[in-house]
Amino acid sequence: MKKLIPLSALLLSACSSVYQVQPDDPYYAPLIPEMPEEGNMVLTGSMFQDVTAQNLYSDIKARRVGDVITVNLVENTTANKGAKNELDKSSSVGLQTPVLMGSPFTINGNELNASIEGDNEFEGESKVRQNNSLFGAISVSVVQVLSNGHLVVRGEKWITINQGDEYIRLTGIIRPEDVTGDNNVDSTRVANARIQYSGTGSTHDTQTPGWLTGFFNSPIWPF
Repeated sequence: MKKLIPLSALLLSACSSVYQVQPDDPYYAPLIPEMPEEGNMVLTGSMFQDVTAQNLYSDIKARRVGDVITVNLVENTTANKGAKNELDKSSSVGLQTPVLMGSPFTINGNELNASIEGDNEFEGESKVRQNNSLFGAISVSVVQVLSNGHLVVRGEKWITINQGDEYIRLTGIIRPEDVTGDNNVDSTRVANARIQYSGTGSTHDTQTPGWLTGFFNSPIWPF
């Protein structure tokens, strides 16, 4: 039974690394607004209908489920971290010559004494610097309107280039006040934003370590 545990961990690690993201994920699919029921539409011979009409003074900004908003990706982050540690410790212990009958204790004429000294020094320094930037645009759909009027948006964008695909996925919450007149908003104004930018295919696979290498680099590898 004990031999099966490492094998099971190896298989789980392999499955997690072989899995690839696929397009047309239902979670990122846009919500189609429901069409008004025919019973609610009164045929008056006029083109105006209350169930589909908009306010005369309203704009074209997204505000309902199914509306589309273009998010401008303007992400640029920089992180710097440095640490320096120094440790210096010295210790010494001395054992004096014992006195026996009023005279120092000797062995073959040599006084018996001992001393121990030790020094311990440590110095370490580390620096980490990371820069990330992402620029572009993605159009997402409104999937929910909260009670305070904020819009929950979600969507994905796939681009096929040569032998591989690149995709961008975004979810978050947008204030209607931050949306411009042409339905644009910067990604820095998207609350609780989740932005994924990656790819699939041969180009992406060459940049990803194999599942066996991933297993040996994982925390479950005991050595």
